[in-house]
Amino acid sequence: MTFIQRPRRLRRTEAIRALVRETRLSPDDFVYPLFVCEGEGIRREISSMPGCFNLSLDELVVEATAAKGDGLRAIILFGVPDDKDATGTQAYAEDGIVQRAIRAVKREVKDLLVIADNCLCEYTDHGHCGVIQDGEVVNDPTLDLLVQTAIAQAEAGADIIAPSNMMDGFVEAIRAGLDATGFENTPIMSYAVKYASAFYGPFREAAQSAPQFGDRRGYQMDPANAREALREAELDFAQGADMLMVKPALPYLDIIRAVRERFDLPIVAYQVSGEYAMIKAASRLGWIDEQRIVAESLTSIKRAGADLILTYFARDLAQRL
Repeated sequence: MTFIQRPRRLRRTEAIRALVRETRLSPDDFVYPLFVCEGEGIRREISSMPGCFNLSLDELVVEATAAKGDGLRAIILFGVPDDKDATGTQAYAEDGIVQRAIRAVKREVKDLLVIADNCLCEYTDHGHCGVIQDGEVVNDPTLDLLVQTAIAQAEAGADIIAPSNMMDGFVEAIRAGLDATGFENTPIMSYAVKYASAFYGPFREAAQSAPQFGDRRGYQMDPANAREALREAELDFAQGADMLMVKPALPYLDIIRAVRERFDLPIVAYQVSGEYAMIKAASRLGWIDEQRIVAESLTSIKRAGADLILTYFARDLAQRL
C-alpha cells in the first residue's frame, strides 16, 4: 500500500506546532538598545522610533530595571551628549554620559549585563566615526581614541565592549588596550560586518549623529558585497573578538548564515532602527499585525544563525514570551 505523505499532521494544532518547532525565541536571545542623554527626568520620545526614548540617567535606571523585570539579561548603551567636538572627547571622558550611565545601572540594577557601544559618531561635531584630516576619516589616529574609549568604559564597569566604528585593526587595538590596563577578561562584541545602510536613518535622529558632510561609505561596507563580509569577520576573529555582529539584520540574513557557518563564535545580529521604524509605521496604518511581524522577523534572524539579537522590540517580545 502506498501512503500519502501528510506533513500537515504536525501542523493541526498549536500544541503540536509548538512541540515540533525548530527555532524558539527567548528573552535570553535579546539585547535592548537604550539612548542616554544629559539632564534629569527626561524621557523624550524619538519621533521616527515610536516607543523609544532619549533617557536621562534617572529614567535610564527605571527603564533598565523594567527590562530586567521582563526577563532581559543585557542592554547596550548609546550616548547623546550635550557637548560635541572634533575628536569626540565625551566618548572617552571619565565623566562622559555613557560612563556615568554604566556606573548608575551597575549600581542600581544588579546582574543586568551592560554592553558599551564603542564609537565616536555620537560625540563628534562632524558626525563621523573618527578623526578628520583634510576632509577624510583617518584610521590610525582614530584607533587611539577608540582604545581610550574602551578603557574608560571598562573602568566604569561595562561588562562587554562593542566597537562599531569599522576602522581597520580596531579589534586588535582595543584588545591590546584592555589587556594592558587589567581588563583582559572583558569580552569584545565586534560589529564585524557593518554595512553602509540606509536602514540607520532613525538611529541618527535618536543619537543626533548624522554626518555633517559626506557619508560613511568610505569605512562601512558596500551592501552589494558578501565575500568581503567573511573577510571582515575573519580579521576580527583573528584579532581577538569574542563575538561577531552583522548589522543590519533582516536585509542581510544571507550574511548572518554565511558568518554562522564559517565561525564558531557567538553570532550577533542588530535589528536596526529602520527595521523597527518600518514595522511601527505599517502597524500604525493598520497594514500589518505588529505582534506577529515582530515575532516572525526575529525568528527569521535567529533561524539564519544569530545567537543574540539587538532589537528595540526586546521588552515587548520578552513580555509576551
